[in-house]
Amino acid sequence: MRFYSVRFGFLLAVACFISLTWIKSIPNDGVSTIQLELQTLYERLYVAEQLGGQVRQDLSSILEGLKNISKAANNTHHTINNTNNTNNNNIANISTGTRIKTTRRWATIKSSAQTILQPNIYLYLPHLRQHPDSLIPNVVLGHGRRGVSMVLGIPTVKREKQSYLVTTLGSLLYSLTTSQKQDILIIVFVAETDSEYVSRVAEIITTNFPKEVQSGLLEVVSPSQYYYPDFTSLKETLGDPKDRVKWRTKQNLDFSFLMLYAQDKGTYYVQLEDDVVAQADYFSDMKTFANQEASKEWLYLEFSQLGFIGKMFRTRDLPMIAEFFLMFHRDKPIDWLLDHILWVKVCSPEKDVKNCNEQKALLKLSYKPSLFQHVGLHSSLSGKLQQLKDKDFKSQILFKAHSNPPAELSSSMKHYQTHSLERAYKGEDFFWVPSPMQDDYVLFTFTQPIHISGSV
Repeated sequence: MRFYSVRFGFLLAVACFISLTWIKSIPNDGVSTIQLELQTLYERLYVAEQLGGQVRQDLSSILEGLKNISKAANNTHHTINNTNNTNNNNIANISTGTRIKTTRRWATIKSSAQTILQPNIYLYLPHLRQHPDSLIPNVVLGHGRRGVSMVLGIPTVKREKQSYLVTTLGSLLYSLTTSQKQDILIIVFVAETDSEYVSRVAEIITTNFPKEVQSGLLEVVSPSQYYYPDFTSLKETLGDPKDRVKWRTKQNLDFSFLMLYAQDKGTYYVQLEDDVVAQADYFSDMKTFANQEASKEWLYLEFSQLGFIGKMFRTRDLPMIAEFFLMFHRDKPIDWLLDHILWVKVCSPEKDVKNCNEQKALLKLSYKPSLFQHVGLHSSLSGKLQQLKDKDFKSQILFKAHSNPPAELSSSMKHYQTHSLERAYKGEDFFWVPSPMQDDYVLFTFTQPIHISGSV
């Protein structure tokens, strides 16, 4: 704009110089005429100067407008780039469950996509949507122990005939050393919604294993009263009657709940039942075998040949396994579903059964002899007798000899055959009583006072 002003001034000066030169060169008699013409020229130049000023203002406005347009274009380009970057970050954040504020429409679209594409337990158990707290476990006993090497999961239910839970827990705890007790967590999942029954089970466990409860080694949890669906709507499948379909469906839900609860508490998770006994030193044998096979891509290690007993999983695999169980919880028993996971992972429909079994064997590594034996005679399914025994389970020594101090022994119970209390105390045999009754006793009277610091 300054260039136009300078040029206009230069032209005006030249015009004035030429006019003065021309005036000096003409005669006097024409001065009046020239003066009149100059006056007219001056007026025209004045008008032209005013018009030039207006043009300058117009051009300044246009130039300022162009600058604003250019600046707006740059800002728009920067905003678009930022928006794209933000939306990319938004996708990543939404995929991890964290929402951030960007373009509302974009966030809504991506949020909707997440709801559609991401599987969750509500797809398999839609009744849980009606109760937001239905997946919060009821921790009856426990101190939140975490970071252990091994977590043992034991679901238990109300049985009509006989409960084996205390025997099972006693067998698991009997041979553990002090250091092993600090590196293990046993979770008893009372798979009932009857709060009074759950409390009774917790009381029985506390009475029989007070130190283990106090230390946090033993936990007792139960599900919400809204966790289980309406079992009356189940379809009969595999030729099973209605009550059996309900029993195995509930069992699938129980194992899934327990797995999801245990997934962040240790390195390995071992699935057990409430009617088993364990070999002595089972903990060290399992831990040693798991460490030896740690570099292999197994799905589970097998420490018993029966059903779902003694299966060890890496806790990081539990969410996938539990989701598979939940997906088909109405369709098949739990041990069949576990085998189907192996089939889905490694079996090809284009190859034969032999190849499939060979590939599945790479994902389930067996330890022998078996470390757990099924002892329950009465199944949790009403009226069913369970006489399964693991043939690879070695018979245990039924007694362990101890060096005991001198004492006088007496008992209100009559021993079976030669399995007397006296022989058991000397380390020669075990004490066997066929039918002990309430208020029966065993009395040790030591000849010299002794200090007892603990029990074995």
